[in-house]
Amino acid sequence: MQQKYFWKSLIGCSVNGLTEGNNNICIFLVCFTVAPQLCSARYSLALLMFFGFAVEYGLRVNLSVAMVAMVNDTESHQSLNRSTGPRYPWSLETQGMLLGAFYFGKMVTLIPGGYLAGRFGGRIFLGGGVLGTAALTLLTPLAAQLGVSWLFALRVFEGFGEGVMLPAMITMWARWAPPLERSRLMTISGAGANFGAFVAFPVTGVICESLGWPAVFYIFGAGCLWAVFWFVLVSDEPRTHPRISEPEKNYIINSIGSQESAHGWSIPLVSMMFSVPLWAIIICQMCSNTLQTSLPTYMDTIGFDLGGGSETDEISFLSALPYLGAWLFSVLSGVVADHLLEREVMSVTAVRKIFTLAGHVLPAAFLVAVGYTRCSSALAVTCLTLSTTIRGTSKAGVFINQIDIAPRYAGFLLGITNTFGTIPGILSPIAHSLAGWRNVFLLSAGVSVFGALFFLALGSGKIQWWAVEEELINDEEKMER
Repeated sequence: MQQKYFWKSLIGCSVNGLTEGNNNICIFLVCFTVAPQLCSARYSLALLMFFGFAVEYGLRVNLSVAMVAMVNDTESHQSLNRSTGPRYPWSLETQGMLLGAFYFGKMVTLIPGGYLAGRFGGRIFLGGGVLGTAALTLLTPLAAQLGVSWLFALRVFEGFGEGVMLPAMITMWARWAPPLERSRLMTISGAGANFGAFVAFPVTGVICESLGWPAVFYIFGAGCLWAVFWFVLVSDEPRTHPRISEPEKNYIINSIGSQESAHGWSIPLVSMMFSVPLWAIIICQMCSNTLQTSLPTYMDTIGFDLGGGSETDEISFLSALPYLGAWLFSVLSGVVADHLLEREVMSVTAVRKIFTLAGHVLPAAFLVAVGYTRCSSALAVTCLTLSTTIRGTSKAGVFINQIDIAPRYAGFLLGITNTFGTIPGILSPIAHSLAGWRNVFLLSAGVSVFGALFFLALGSGKIQWWAVEEELINDEEKMER
């Protein structure tokens, strides 16, 4: 069997020094044999994360579909209105408030979750996030009966659970993912979100029609079982994993180096505040998320009119279709990105910028086209699907760039960038006519392109000086003397 080797710097612990000449950090190179990927501990971790995010995002979006069956509305969605269960006189504003409550909760815990995960490890926070959200979902029918304020509070607490998950994930990959496998491991893990939404939309509709809307939350709440496998099989880092092979453990530890270690209580906040590459991530993610949370609302308010009164299961499938493409494309982009790095075709900076550009500019064109589809529901869904699918390429770009510029603080940085990125989810525009949505899509496309160009100009894939462990810098100074 042909051996694969990985060259890296002994000091600085970053592949950036190879591909971008970061001589201030890299001192000399050593060679390590690449551990097999099949049945490895790191890819088993990626698969388990995939299902964890699938569960979490299913728990997030199920209310979007079940809401139709929960409210007094006899003018549309007739198949779901045959669902059994209590009905509530909620206005459109109340429904929007309940759906947005999740994002308020998520924003609260993103930064604290990233900080604590970087300090104590991500295992407990990622597992606890899924477990807590799933357990609270079981209480949704009861909270709805008690009143809107109770359901709103419940959804906020569910958002707390998701808020700690993403920072915990990237924190764990800072300790588990070799630099030349970061893209594929992180995109495989994160793709579970799209897969969960893809499954949840149609499944929720079927459950509502056949078993009644309360059953949706009882069935999805069974996601608590995932946490059992997580806490039994997962460790915070390769050093403490009881079943990892010795070659794989040595490969991961040697390829990452000391940058995978937990950060201390203090973090370089001032340096982060003035870090241009970090601001490039923040602006780009804010621009990217402008439309993302409006898709279900668009399909709900316009999709039925375009389809001439389609049945709920059909609309649920149409709403889910874009997530299928995003799931497949994000994984593919991660594999291609790592292949380009392994072959030294491009630098880390170039790879992140190209995938970000492709994942923002091309989808923007299809978004603009959606507003001009007039009465063709098939064409509208096709354009939306292509836009969301191609947007998946950015998952190998700006959305994992935090681990490139500061692996030790990746969780905290992701908490910061996603906090800003969540704002459009709360403030995203909603229209009630095709002409109104045309303006929404034009605005979203323009904002998306601006974000990509901003990252193209100011983004970086190099580890930042303030993110390098102090001991490494001292060792370098001693060697220079």
